[in-house]
Amino acid sequence: MKKDSRGGGHTITGLNFEKKVNLQAALASIPGYQIQKVANKAGHHLLFKGKLVARCFKKHEFYEFLKENNIQWRKFVTRRLLPDDALLVVVRRTLFIIEMKYQQVSGSVDEKLQTSDFKKRQYTKLVSPLGLQVKYVYLLSNWFKKPEYADVLDYIKDTGCHYFFNELPLIFLGLPEGEGH
Repeated sequence: MKKDSRGGGHTITGLNFEKKVNLQAALASIPGYQIQKVANKAGHHLLFKGKLVARCFKKHEFYEFLKENNIQWRKFVTRRLLPDDALLVVVRRTLFIIEMKYQQVSGSVDEKLQTSDFKKRQYTKLVSPLGLQVKYVYLLSNWFKKPEYADVLDYIKDTGCHYFFNELPLIFLGLPEGEGH
């Protein structure tokens, strides 16, 4: 998502991500958006102009959400996957699994990008009782624009997963654009 972009009518269309960022804090920084913890509910609610538009979960909070919905994860998968962030966009009935990969030197992240299809399938199994669609998304630093990543980026797309560099557009998530300044 890009913070200081000026679109039509000076709207905010997303936020920039540099290194590891807190998705909830980034969303809350957009005018019109608010993050709210609700008692007895997993994660946080994301409100736009006071109306619930999404629920946000970090790592283990996602499993609290499953428990809240009487889903016993072990019946669907053999091992927990801990998302950097998960965003359930209520009106779209879509769960976005958002993995942020920031790299400045070669390392293990290279191979992690090749697991997108498997992880998307696992998350899809986990939320199948709720009838949710799953979108698996990488938010990547410019490091991954290098030519040697072309094959893995093609693979990500070919498997129905997604990636963005440095910003995640609100429109992709199905969220309203933020109010202008």
